[in-house]
Amino acid sequence: MDLTSSQCNQLQNQWVRELERQEGEKEDEQIVAEIMGRRFFPDLITHKNWEGFHFAGHEIRITEATDCYGAVVWPSALVLCYFLETNSKQCNLVDKNVIEIGAGTGLVSIVASLLGAFVTATDLPELLGNLQHNVLQNTKQKCKHQPCVKELSWGIDLEKNFPRSSCHFDYIMAADVVYCHPFLDELLLTFDHLCKNDTVILWAMKFRLEKENQFVDRFQTLFDLEMLSNFPSLNIALYKAMRKGRMKPDLPN
Repeated sequence: MDLTSSQCNQLQNQWVRELERQEGEKEDEQIVAEIMGRRFFPDLITHKNWEGFHFAGHEIRITEATDCYGAVVWPSALVLCYFLETNSKQCNLVDKNVIEIGAGTGLVSIVASLLGAFVTATDLPELLGNLQHNVLQNTKQKCKHQPCVKELSWGIDLEKNFPRSSCHFDYIMAADVVYCHPFLDELLLTFDHLCKNDTVILWAMKFRLEKENQFVDRFQTLFDLEMLSNFPSLNIALYKAMRKGRMKPDLPN
């Protein structure tokens, strides 16, 4: 049976879309392999659990704790670190004031520090000891600005601990802070408090449940959101965000 011109065009478009999908999957696999290839493990069993990473020209060793979500390096952190390293011209962190919320083991804060930023790494009080250890071990005498570690419980005493009048952050960074926990309202409140009109939010997020999509919708009531990278094989997306009406085409230098 002969195909009409319309049917031929439809088949051709389907074929092109399938080729594009296959190319996208191949590119995703290649980049994900590169990102995950930055991680290495100790050759010998040690008394402390640690993982190693190669970023910003340094070997970074991160001490972990398997009994706490916040003391484990999650793939979203690697995605954000990879972006910071490979986009250092577009996203120039030298002398920039950066805060990481939900810093966990500190990997993102460490990489940002090694790239020249003045970094405040924050998390819950019970995580600060391990966070401080990792930050100090991997940045001492290696960074232009020594990073600081500070307690930040989302939504609590924000004005007292981070007064709007004196705290100005060029970047807010977050990796995998949205998951099945009961503090999403407080997280949004914290983003809102810390973000000035010219602050850029860099946020890597793994999608697991519908709750994540709902948070993104609520987040967009306050902020303009742009997807910088998407890795379907990891269910991770990397976003740039700014206050409504403040988004520019490129990241500030």
